[in-house]
Amino acid sequence: MRAVDIIQKKRDNIELSSEEMTFLLGEYLAERVPDYQMSSFLMAVYFNDMTKEELKTFTELMMNSGEVIKFQGINKFLIDKHSTGGVGDKTTIALAGLFAAFDIGTAKLSGRGLGHTGGTIDKFEAIDGFVFPETRDELVKMVNSVGTGIMGYSDTIVPLDKKIYSLRDVTATVSSIPLIASSIMSKKLAVYADGIILDVKVGSGAFMKNIETARELAKTMIDIGDSFNRKVVTLLTDMDQPLGFAVGNSNEIIEAIETLKGHGPEDFTELVETIVATALEIKGDVKTLQEGKEQVAKAINSGKAIEFLKNFIKAAGGNPNLVDDYSLLPKHSGEIVYRAKESGWISKIEAENIGKAAMVLGAGRATKDDIIDHSVGILLTKKVGDFVEEGDSLAILQHNNKNVESAINFLDKTYTLSQEKVLKNKVILEIHSNIGL
Repeated sequence: MRAVDIIQKKRDNIELSSEEMTFLLGEYLAERVPDYQMSSFLMAVYFNDMTKEELKTFTELMMNSGEVIKFQGINKFLIDKHSTGGVGDKTTIALAGLFAAFDIGTAKLSGRGLGHTGGTIDKFEAIDGFVFPETRDELVKMVNSVGTGIMGYSDTIVPLDKKIYSLRDVTATVSSIPLIASSIMSKKLAVYADGIILDVKVGSGAFMKNIETARELAKTMIDIGDSFNRKVVTLLTDMDQPLGFAVGNSNEIIEAIETLKGHGPEDFTELVETIVATALEIKGDVKTLQEGKEQVAKAINSGKAIEFLKNFIKAAGGNPNLVDDYSLLPKHSGEIVYRAKESGWISKIEAENIGKAAMVLGAGRATKDDIIDHSVGILLTKKVGDFVEEGDSLAILQHNNKNVESAINFLDKTYTLSQEKVLKNKVILEIHSNIGL
């Protein structure tokens, strides 16, 4: 068997056998197939896609290229929630309290962010003293104790995906739907959970720019889930503007806490309630999404969710009092109000520009070696559908005297105003599932 013959078959859109896929990927992982041949194969996939059988085999080979983890000893129903990433996405913080309130566990391997704001680990590290489990046993103990366990991603999980992604990044094949779907799902399948919820962001601030490609990605990931008998729900959610009002690290923690107190932004609250309601339906605790949302609202209104978040923070070494005293979080030194230059209805907020503004202030990383400033960020004061007068506040820059002008330059390119009334954006665009939601 030769790699060139397999590449030629894929180029000519002829279905590859399991043996051929196994040979090609195995030889590539063993470094007996060079990067230039794998690049050629990826481009053939880009133009010809994959059949269901090819995609199942490809995903399975990536999943089994490294360590496959099933957390022995966890006594909770496990949900793995994954987001494709977006500006102001602090969902995992709120879910730490809410999932635990319903005895749902999350054993999550997460990373530090590269881009506009920190990743999940970076956000929690804004809490003084907060530490993550370093071993699998510590993670299992924490999940059983407080419902949520998060630890850093291991290089031993799906190493083939990491190797292939580095090629996709430099060969213009990142946007291939089967390659995106297999990359996400191989990591989800390699770490066991009873249900998988995928939050696929759609819009100008997301990787998926339009609903059609996002819908195709959702269907493909659900097909993969079916192939492995796993329950998968995909939410297509709006990223044509930031999620909620806070973009940063400390301020996103505050907004997540306020949401668990019942004071969260409308869009973020709806997203969190929908994700938890979906988890309850996967678990079998409720029969409908609406019933699930009602249960979530009760957990928030009763104070149960915030108490479970406190438990999580305390178990991780942080001070749970910060839930009621935000001065315990890192504080920025200055604020600048960014004002509207004309009157009108806000018709568009370029989420990516908000993210870039936050990043140059120090909230994110341009390179992996950058050090995050947890105290800085952007606090929006208006969203799409709001009317503003000239001079009204659109956003507040929370800064430590670093790159303020650069951040303002990004905001100058962010807002589009209309003289006609604009409707507010829906946050949940579509829901796709293999469990009959």
